[in-house]
Amino acid sequence: MGPERRSLVVREADRKVTAYHEVGHALAAQLLPHADKAHKLTIVPRGRSLGSALYTPEDRMHHTRAALLDRICVALAGHAAEEVATGQVTTGAANDFQVATGLARRMVTEWGMSDVGQLALAQESAGYLGYGPQQGAYSDHTAERIDAELARILNAQYERAVTLLTEHAHVLHRLTDALMARESLSGEDVQTVLAGGTLDGPAPAPSEDDGPAPQPGLTPNPA
Repeated sequence: MGPERRSLVVREADRKVTAYHEVGHALAAQLLPHADKAHKLTIVPRGRSLGSALYTPEDRMHHTRAALLDRICVALAGHAAEEVATGQVTTGAANDFQVATGLARRMVTEWGMSDVGQLALAQESAGYLGYGPQQGAYSDHTAERIDAELARILNAQYERAVTLLTEHAHVLHRLTDALMARESLSGEDVQTVLAGGTLDGPAPAPSEDDGPAPQPGLTPNPA
C-alpha cells in the first residue's frame, strides 16, 4: 500500500466520501455472517489510496457460496455507502469492482456456483507470466448466459449492500463521524458503535505493523 502520506492535502469533501466508503466496507463485513471482519479502517492516505479497510481472514480450506457472496457484498459496500449517505457515487470503487467481478466470474466459470451449471468454463493455461484461468471454448449462447449471471450476482449483492447500510444508516453516519475525527478505527471500535456504545479518548497511535491482512487463496475443492 505504500507509506503514509500525511503531507498530502485532501479536500474535506474528499475525506468525507473516503470515510463513508471505508466505513461501508467495514460495517458490511461486521454485519454479514460469513464475511471476514475488518480489523482496521483508516483515511490516512497511503500510496495512491486515500483510505483503506484491512481484514482478518478466517483460516478456512474451503469457501462456500454463501461466504463468497458475502465477500462480494463487502467489496461493493463502499460504493453502496456513498449512495446511501450522499445520494451520489464516485470513481473510488474501481478496484472494488474488479475484485467483486473476478470473484463472481470464478463462481460462474470455475466453481459451478451459479444457474449456468456445473461446467468447467475456464481452463488453466500456461503463458508468458505463468499459469492462470483462461476463457474456455464455449458458444456465444453460453457467453451470454455467463454475462447475464455475472450481472445478476453483482447487482443482487450491490442491492443487498444498499439495503443493509440503509437499515443501519445511523451507525454508518456515527462511524463516519468518528473516523473523520480519529482518522483510524479498529474492528473493536466498529463493534462498539454497532452495539450502541461510544468511543472515548484519543485515537490509538498508528502502528508500523498495521498493514493489509493476507487474503485466503480461493481455490476449488480438489476432492
